[in-house]
Amino acid sequence: MILWFTITQIAVAAVVGVVCVVLGLVGRRPGDVSVIGMLLVQALLIAQIVIAIVAPLAGNDPTGSLLEFWTYLVTAALLPIAGVAWAFIDRGRWSVVVMGVLALAVAVMVYRMDVIWTTPIA
Repeated sequence: MILWFTITQIAVAAVVGVVCVVLGLVGRRPGDVSVIGMLLVQALLIAQIVIAIVAPLAGNDPTGSLLEFWTYLVTAALLPIAGVAWAFIDRGRWSVVVMGVLALAVAVMVYRMDVIWTTPIA
């Protein structure tokens, strides 16, 4: 993984998560801010998938469990899609809170992916 890109992903997911949770708790329904924020998180995860495919070819091999890394990455990539789908089905304020919680979960999962990628297997 690329450190600056990982930090960017974590920061963006955390900011989107906090914004969505706050918007949902004040009663806002799904709108441009929440959905576009989740789409940005999704775009960064798709870029991370490409990086994870290309990085070993460029000599940046993972030192942890590759299966665990890819399980985290695929699961994290499905969360924003699920959150936006939920928002289209349930147009209530709680769907925005759910999107926020999912974005925060993505931030934690990206951090864990970095740990898996950079920490040797004991």
